[in-house]
Amino acid sequence: MLSGELYLASDTELVALRRSARRLTHAFNATREDEPAARVAILRELLGACGPNIEIEPPFRCDYGANISVGDGFYMNFDGVILDCAAVEIGAHVLCGPGVHIYAATHPLLAAERMTGLESARPVRIGDRVWLGGRVIVCPGVTIGADTTIAAGSVVTRDIPAGVLAGGHPCRVIRRLDER
Repeated sequence: MLSGELYLASDTELVALRRSARRLTHAFNATREDEPAARVAILRELLGACGPNIEIEPPFRCDYGANISVGDGFYMNFDGVILDCAAVEIGAHVLCGPGVHIYAATHPLLAAERMTGLESARPVRIGDRVWLGGRVIVCPGVTIGADTTIAAGSVVTRDIPAGVLAGGHPCRVIRRLDER
C-alpha cells in the first residue's frame, strides 16, 4: 500500500489498523472545547508525527492516521478528512479551512480491475506556510509548494509550485504571490 502497489483494503491487518484509527478519531471527535490537552494527546497517538503546536477542530476523519505527518503550527478547521493510504506530509504553519479533504487513496480506472477489490494510493506533500481555503480537495499524488495559497473550493489534481495563488476546477496557478 505505502509503496504505491495495488493492495486489498480488506486485508485483516489493514482492517485492524483502520479500526484503531476510527476508535481514536471517535474519541477525538467526542472531546469538548475545554479539553485541548486531551485533543492533542489523542492526535499524538493517532498521527504518525506532529509538531509541538497543532490544532484540529472536530469532527476529523482519517483512514490510518499513522501515515500522516504535520509540522508545527498546523491548523485544520471543522470537517477535515485525510485519507492516508500513502504518506501525507504536511509542513509547518499550514492552515486548512473548513471541509478540506486530502486524498492519498485512489482506485483503478478500469471497472474490471476495481471489481477485484484492489486499491492503490499515491503520497501527498504540502509545503510549509500553505493555506488551503474552505472545501479544497487535494487529490492523490499531488505536491503543493511552500508559501502557496489554494482558493476555496478548488480541486487540486496536479502539482502546484511554491509561492503562488492557485484555484479552480481543476486548480491552476492564478498568479505569483510576490507580484503586486
